[in-house]
Amino acid sequence: MKIDHQNQTQHSYQPRPPRSASWLAALLLATPAVALATGQETNAPPSQPAAEVKPEKGPPLPLHEIEGNGGIFSTLSAYIVNPPRNGELVGRPSLGFAFVDLGHGQNLEALTLTESPWKRLELGFGWDNLDLGDLPPAIKEATGVRISRQDVELYNANARFQVLKEGEFDQKWIPALTLGGHLKWNDGIKEINDELADALGKSGIKHHDGADFTLYASKLFTQLPRPVLLELGGRATESVWNGLGGFTDSYSFLFEGNVVVFVTSNIALAAEYRQQADGYKPIGSLVKAAGDWITVDAAYVVNPHLTLAAGYGHFGGLLNHDADGVLGLTIKYEF
Repeated sequence: MKIDHQNQTQHSYQPRPPRSASWLAALLLATPAVALATGQETNAPPSQPAAEVKPEKGPPLPLHEIEGNGGIFSTLSAYIVNPPRNGELVGRPSLGFAFVDLGHGQNLEALTLTESPWKRLELGFGWDNLDLGDLPPAIKEATGVRISRQDVELYNANARFQVLKEGEFDQKWIPALTLGGHLKWNDGIKEINDELADALGKSGIKHHDGADFTLYASKLFTQLPRPVLLELGGRATESVWNGLGGFTDSYSFLFEGNVVVFVTSNIALAAEYRQQADGYKPIGSLVKAAGDWITVDAAYVVNPHLTLAAGYGHFGGLLNHDADGVLGLTIKYEF
């Protein structure tokens, strides 16, 4: 999951934890909100000159969500992925992969890439491939039409700007706040619609491209027995199933968010919720009504570069089935 490791405020001014200390302890010391809560002066001059030390790599958090943004699995974070470390002009890239078994031969694979050229800016790309499984034979049986596609591909181009850093202006109550724009293009849905004589268009799924806009706030709470991260977001979208099912003519304004509990020094548990738009008409049993996405996830930080995660989710209507009880795996590597 995720904590704000981009707010690496003046490491030379803070006591560095020993190498044996956990990544979580090191991260908490580096977070402005925590430093303020513990009375540390993150911007105070050092009491005595110290030799300049190259900052160490922070923990590889947040993860990549499936559309190529910093987040968990399907929801985002206000924190930026792998921003420039102190003394570096630009951040380093991060790569991710996800696989989700939706059942009935339907799988979702994702390849993700992010690059944060500045501490407040994250650029991301995501390629999502949805295997249609038993949907093409079901369409053939119901309509007599044999569609040529066995999958659809969704390309996501993302830019996110952090308006506020957590604890900015020496106010520990201020959350991180990030605005995002997300261009999406679906390769396959137009071809399927043409072969079905505009059946999708008549149901309200009219386009193969669209744009989402997001606003996310993230706040770390350290007063509890274990650190807890709360992230809440809003999304304006024309997407059907995140764009995997195409795009409608009108925007829906949806809620999404997650909560993360840091159980041990390298294990975190999370629950996330993502509301789905319903601006189209279902088509019998072939195109189901969208259901909101709910997942529970566990992440393991292997080292400062690598994170592994597994999740269990209920997605409701997706393609021609209810995709409930699905399992997924993700991996992210930061350079």
